[in-house]
Amino acid sequence: MKFENSESFARDLDERDPLKAYRDQFYIPKQKNGEDEFYFCGNSLGLQPTSCQRYLQQELEKWQELGVKGHMRGEFPWMHHHEFLVDDLAMIVGAQPQEVVPMNSLTTNLHLMMVSFYRPSASRYKILIEDHAFPSDQYAAMSQIKFHGFEEDALIRLKPKPGKQLLSHEDWKEVLDREGEQIALVLLPGVQYYTGQVCPMKEVTAYAQNRGSMVGIDLAHAVGNIPLSLHDWDVDFAVWCHYKYLNSGPGAVGGCFVHKKHHTDPLMHRFAGWWGHDKSTRFKMGDTFIPSASAEAWQLSNPPILSVAAIRASMQVFREVGGIDPLRKKSVDLTSFLEFLLQTRLSGKLGIVSPRDPSQRGCQLSIELQANPANSKQIFGFLLQNGVTADWREPNVMRVAPVPLYNRFMDVYRFVELLEEGVSNVRS
Repeated sequence: MKFENSESFARDLDERDPLKAYRDQFYIPKQKNGEDEFYFCGNSLGLQPTSCQRYLQQELEKWQELGVKGHMRGEFPWMHHHEFLVDDLAMIVGAQPQEVVPMNSLTTNLHLMMVSFYRPSASRYKILIEDHAFPSDQYAAMSQIKFHGFEEDALIRLKPKPGKQLLSHEDWKEVLDREGEQIALVLLPGVQYYTGQVCPMKEVTAYAQNRGSMVGIDLAHAVGNIPLSLHDWDVDFAVWCHYKYLNSGPGAVGGCFVHKKHHTDPLMHRFAGWWGHDKSTRFKMGDTFIPSASAEAWQLSNPPILSVAAIRASMQVFREVGGIDPLRKKSVDLTSFLEFLLQTRLSGKLGIVSPRDPSQRGCQLSIELQANPANSKQIFGFLLQNGVTADWREPNVMRVAPVPLYNRFMDVYRFVELLEEGVSNVRS
């Protein structure tokens, strides 16, 4: 698409946007003057669907009217509540329904997965992770390494080449060629949280598995953001949260994928709980754990019903949209328009950390302000005061995520206007 640097062009893009009506299905935070904020923080917390309260209220009323009988009655009985999500989640992550399950939180799920998929030996004991992985992933990986009696050097932190901010496919291949025989687990980011870079998941998965490693993916910034094909890519496991691009509320229950090739492995280690027991015999209350032949076997306890109901509200929107493909198309256009405006109006005054190729990034641009850290923070403060909600990372990077479900091209245009004004005010 050929872009133009004008408000009328942005408004025309919004008018022709086939997804424009979906903005009305979300509550947009308001500025003090009553106008909508310019909300670009869906990569931290997605906005609330307008249907969410109704979904929650239905479960509250069921609890009020039925008490414990709500587990087996109503349109969405609690005993099976999580099962009503698996078709939608499978569509979003590219899986078979029996391979996905909503449960726990992301880091809890990561630990549970490493119980099964990080089985170190004396010769193969290392975990490969990218150097700038989200801290929680690094904490989890290191604690697992120490739990198994190994030292800190068992965690390989992959860094970009000198002078680079982004990892390449070749960077992953080089370390796997060099240390692959010692690597037990490769832990990938689906989308890198700081740069917004899409990891070459398919290629690295195949390369690592050919060298004997298990592969897991943290999809926190990828799920609901980019197309995924976890089953076809033969990924061993993946974990994610639902409160970012899947708009399911702060602290929403997380999600988990386990490839079906592992479901009936009799040698599979796992931590067991009653909710993971085979459903046909669960209520016989036996003392021997018989795992479900699905990702549900990794469940420990029944899920929080109100949180699952909020995810159902979000999934309704994704079904109506038609899945990730139309969202991805608009996402690419939004970030490309944002990049065009930044280059046109603020050339030389900032840098873009994210990949310049739209196919290699999600719906996020990480913008590096060229001013000194103190001035950069002033610019960010100016944006906050003028209705922009974005994310700040020290010392001078803003993460700006125009989400295709509720952000407009006019939001992007107005953001760049305000950023230009903020840069000018601070420099003057």
